[in-house]
Amino acid sequence: MKKYSLLILLAFCFLTGLSQNVDSSWVREHYAKIEKMIPMRDGINLFTAIYVPTDSAEKHPILFVRTPYSCSPYGPDKFSSRLYESYWINYLKAGYIIALQDVRGKYMSEGDFMDVRPFNPNKKGTEFDEASDTYDAIDWMVKNVPGNNQRVGVFGISYPGFYATMAALSGHPALKAVSPQAPVTDWFQGDDFHHNGVFFLLDGFGFYSGFGKPRPHPTTQGSPGFSIPGQDNYDFFLKTGALKNFSAIMGDSIRFWNDMMNHSDYDAWWKARNPRNFVDNIKPAMLVVGGLFDAEDCFGAWNLYKSIESKSRNTDNRLVMGPWFHGGWGGRSDGSYLGNVRFGEKTSEYYQQHIEIPFFEFYLRLKGTVRDIAEANIFFSGENKWRMLQQWPPRNMVNSNLYLLNNGKLSLDIAPEPTKAPQTGFSEYISDPAHPVPYTEDVHTGRTREYMTDDQRFASRRTDVLSFSTEVLTEDISLGGPVVADLMTSLSTTDADFVVKLIDVFPDDFQYDKAVYGKGNGKEYPMGGYQMLVRGEIMRGKFRNSFEKPEPFVPGKITEVKYSLPDIAHTFKKGHKIMVQIQSSWFPLADRNPQKFTDIYHCNDADFQKASIRIYHDALHASKIIIPVLKN
Repeated sequence: MKKYSLLILLAFCFLTGLSQNVDSSWVREHYAKIEKMIPMRDGINLFTAIYVPTDSAEKHPILFVRTPYSCSPYGPDKFSSRLYESYWINYLKAGYIIALQDVRGKYMSEGDFMDVRPFNPNKKGTEFDEASDTYDAIDWMVKNVPGNNQRVGVFGISYPGFYATMAALSGHPALKAVSPQAPVTDWFQGDDFHHNGVFFLLDGFGFYSGFGKPRPHPTTQGSPGFSIPGQDNYDFFLKTGALKNFSAIMGDSIRFWNDMMNHSDYDAWWKARNPRNFVDNIKPAMLVVGGLFDAEDCFGAWNLYKSIESKSRNTDNRLVMGPWFHGGWGGRSDGSYLGNVRFGEKTSEYYQQHIEIPFFEFYLRLKGTVRDIAEANIFFSGENKWRMLQQWPPRNMVNSNLYLLNNGKLSLDIAPEPTKAPQTGFSEYISDPAHPVPYTEDVHTGRTREYMTDDQRFASRRTDVLSFSTEVLTEDISLGGPVVADLMTSLSTTDADFVVKLIDVFPDDFQYDKAVYGKGNGKEYPMGGYQMLVRGEIMRGKFRNSFEKPEPFVPGKITEVKYSLPDIAHTFKKGHKIMVQIQSSWFPLADRNPQKFTDIYHCNDADFQKASIRIYHDALHASKIIIPVLKN
């Protein structure tokens, strides 16, 4: 009891200190700003803004973020307004030194920028990568920033999460704790711009039309992106047509766009840009963080954690996954809802106060404990509860089969029955690239983050979407771990995409208890019969056997397409149903497959054709979804 009383007292003291109002005048009174061009080993200098506490009564840890998105404002008398946001207030009040750096080739830093610059494990002399740039920056700071305690932590969300992973590979002895959050890890298999080889057109075009523009010299200004005409991105992307037409809009100056268009398979160029290939022998403590409903980097957090677990077994490596959109835990949301779906508590606040702050406090200030931070800290939607687990996937996970059956039925562990004509057991639809299935029913210009929990009733009403549903559940079913789609299919053409969606169907009379769940986004939405997207993922069929060596389909031949969806943590409650939807387009989130075996990045508008697609569900060719059921 004494131990727990002490922990409560420490938490109370810490939070009491944070309760003071933090505004610009407070920050200027308690902090001084240093701007420094920190030299790298090859002679290039990187712009770094360092906020140093004026209190010299104790030594202070350094919390370091490297970003391609600017560490503005620039000028020693100009303080970032981001420091007054809730995410940073915790660390300001605790007296952390905050260091923000423009990465090589971005904004005010010198050098040439390279997207997801490959890690070089065998650097010599003045050779550099993002890990060495981090090493050199840390080395300068611990030797030159006044009042630091020689202990450094690095974190970052999204692209800065990639740089956090690179920091973990730097090997600097002062680096004690790293937190890659929604980290970019693999831009071909699952993050941002490709999912299983499918180009994510909406994000890729929107992002690189601005971010990818060359910077001729150090600058304090970013570049605007392309603004689509009108208000309907579905209409614009469909009318623009094949990917080569988007390349024409981009022009020749955006290097990484052109690189993506010229590396259509998972070749050595892509593999060198996958940090998971290099995460062995990591020394600092790791806290990998992600969102269950992250529309950009859901893949990265799950799989970076797993790679560190398998390749760097002595690393203190922990995982956090909450019910968040991209970066939603970092002050952009209280984490109590996403779109129409509500989670019953302020999950972001819980994470910050009970997980992230204690993590950095322990490793950077040697205060408190991390014993209350589990190996895997996972929020299960549906039941809306945190589970503190000893491993991920959980030890009590058992893979079970959700079989697709005739008449749109879905059955747990009950396989299709044999018939006299087994090959007649299939469902069929026509996939028409001229009328692709939208990823959301809304009309909008940008990609929504809410689509990750959107109501799928609009899709279930289309003839080119197959829906399979269980009976009403008589008990709760919790799923925790990876989901695998195992489809038996035949095509009338030589290629197609496959989208599999796992959906929670709410009871027809369902409504949230507003006293418990609040008003969410302030909009009333008919939740009775809601078809909540729990997890969806797409697969380019030609990569079904190898991402390195694509293969055409043989028209009419029954073929297996088996692929993994990102992990899930969700409880399907008693009275709900489990639904699976299958379709072959997800537009304009994902680019359209012309449904012929070809180089999609350079094909013509005339190459797009309809395909008749069959999904088999008989005893000899049983299509199924393999789900991770947690047993009591």
